[in-house]
Amino acid sequence: MYRPVLKLPKTKYEKFLDIVGGGIFIVSIIFIISQWNTLPEEIPAHFNGAGEVDRWGSKIELFILPGIGIFLWIFLGLLEKVPYMHNYPARLNESNVEAFYLNSRKILNEIKNLCLILFAVISFEIVLVALGKVDGLGWWFLPVVLIGTGIPIVKGLIASSKIK
Repeated sequence: MYRPVLKLPKTKYEKFLDIVGGGIFIVSIIFIISQWNTLPEEIPAHFNGAGEVDRWGSKIELFILPGIGIFLWIFLGLLEKVPYMHNYPARLNESNVEAFYLNSRKILNEIKNLCLILFAVISFEIVLVALGKVDGLGWWFLPVVLIGTGIPIVKGLIASSKIK
């Protein structure tokens, strides 16, 4: 099916999320760099479902999450620019295409920025655990992540189902 290529400007909400998500993510990278010389050679490399450290590794592993985050930031940012390539229900037509594109792009934007914030929080926690300032992520972390990433998807699907 032919899908029109529409140039839809980002909403204020999307711009706000980009600033918050990108800003927190950049601050986490700056924090890692600023703490680098004070970190021990072994840092937490993995946490179990209860938020407890279950693997220690080299401090160079601290750059894995920022690396993945940068990739996601670029890849999902590019994908946001081409909403006509996203997947839509068969009821997509000329009268509702703009609403579908905006909703799909908004879901993607929320997920992208939540992932950046999530990676930043984990990076902060890894550094704090390595420095002995906290014990782990805590039991609450996994449920918050699951609920936090599920909400934009469910909200977006509900919004999509209401598009006529």
